[in-house]
Amino acid sequence: MTAAVLLGLLIGVLLGLLGGGGSILAVPALVYGVGMPLRTAIPTSLVVVGFSALTGLVPRLRTGQIQWRIAAVFGLSGAAAAFGGAAVNRILPPWLVLAGFAVLMVGAGLRMLREPSEEGGACALPGGGVHWQTCLPKAVATGAVVGFLTGLFGVGGGFLIVPALVLLLGLPMTAAVGTSLVIVAVNAAAGFVAYAGHVTLDHALTAAFAGSAVAGSLVAGRAATRLNAGRLRRWFAYLVLAVAVLVVVLLVIDPAAIEH
Repeated sequence: MTAAVLLGLLIGVLLGLLGGGGSILAVPALVYGVGMPLRTAIPTSLVVVGFSALTGLVPRLRTGQIQWRIAAVFGLSGAAAAFGGAAVNRILPPWLVLAGFAVLMVGAGLRMLREPSEEGGACALPGGGVHWQTCLPKAVATGAVVGFLTGLFGVGGGFLIVPALVLLLGLPMTAAVGTSLVIVAVNAAAGFVAYAGHVTLDHALTAAFAGSAVAGSLVAGRAATRLNAGRLRRWFAYLVLAVAVLVVVLLVIDPAAIEH
């Protein structure tokens, strides 16, 4: 239980400092730090991801920076695909799922090392409206990909959603961050429901992990404005890459460890 609280705080602090992406470490933390089987760690991670996203969303509700209609289209297509990802997860061996997760972590880490861009698609109209003829197919397709990954790996997908909203749909960064939190919460909820009838969670441990993550996120969020966001993101990218390498090494040494 102590390990769950401490690791939850770490995940929450990363979420608070970075505004997203920290939850990608939740599954490895639960598997190797807490000793939880992968099949249980994924839905547990989705609980943490969902509550963390909702916590980050609350202060943005009054800012008017959330594109609710885009979030609905993106989120609903992702929610449907999350069930497919969960179904695929159940037929794959756990070691293969975690190996794929390590590959995803490498991709996320490398993307975080790139300089963010504000230039992209022409989804958002100058007057604040949405060009649905261009946006709808992109939002549905991208949302489905992110939702599938959410169900398969138990990640929120914020590290994929924000650049997709900016580069493919053309949303301003401020609107993309707020909108992504809505989408992450919807995807996490759908992914959890897809797993609900197939695994039994340790409710006390899940509550401890999620609660400490939310607390860490709230505390760190206040400090984030005083720190260099670019430097934080680079160091976090290095951490994600290092954890991905560690996951691969541990899989090679003892692939059965993630099943018990």
